[in-house]
Amino acid sequence: MKKIIRNILMWVYLLGAMLLVFSCDDKLDIQQVYPFTVTTMPVQKSIVMGETAEIRFQLHREGIYEETKYFIRYFQPDGKGILRMADGTVFLPNDLYPLSGERFRLYYTSASTDQQQIDVYIEDSFGQVVQLTFAFNNENEKEEPKE
Repeated sequence: MKKIIRNILMWVYLLGAMLLVFSCDDKLDIQQVYPFTVTTMPVQKSIVMGETAEIRFQLHREGIYEETKYFIRYFQPDGKGILRMADGTVFLPNDLYPLSGERFRLYYTSASTDQQQIDVYIEDSFGQVVQLTFAFNNENEKEEPKE
């Protein structure tokens, strides 16, 4: 009887050890993709030709994965103007540029007397995109009343 109980316990221990060995996974489950949002300080609504508007951005990540890279691009469907980074980099429409930090500034200089709009796209290295649209009305100089 002792021999039977010893054999049963041995098989139970062996089965338990096998379950532990085969249930372990040596691969770590690391989350790489985290949602993010982008906020801006209030931006002026009107602009005259030649004037520059500053747009301050803040990237908010829900989690941090060190390998994630962020990029920026823009498109201008209405009007004409120049968009550049604080470091002087002048953007070409629809070209992708790397972002070096979570806070950055863009400067838009009007080159048109019409209404202007720029669409700014911030994307990460995993394909997530946040779009922001900025519209500027042309502020003509006020004419003096004629007498």
